[in-house]
Amino acid sequence: MRLVLAVLHNKDADSCVTALNDAGFACTRLGSSGGFLDRENATLLIGVEATQVDKVIELIRGRAKRRNERLQAPAAAGPAAPPPVDVEVGGATVFVLVVDRFERL
Repeated sequence: MRLVLAVLHNKDADSCVTALNDAGFACTRLGSSGGFLDRENATLLIGVEATQVDKVIELIRGRAKRRNERLQAPAAAGPAAPPPVDVEVGGATVFVLVVDRFERL
């Protein structure tokens, strides 16, 4: 048994959950935040057999897309505001953990 833990952009979470559910994978969605911009993310927990891990990652990869966003940099001390900057956001960070025991209660 494996636990796939996927941290992804909030904008991609709904389509990932729908695709996983449509493929027969149950998942738990948790709100999370952090990373470079301390933005809101979603963390998906998906328990699967070892042979299903690649399929789960494929489904997530197809929906958790990287994109560019224009962000206003925090104002520094002084009269001039810094210009907006383009940053790449999105995609997913995926961890696959071995599960020694699993019980559905």
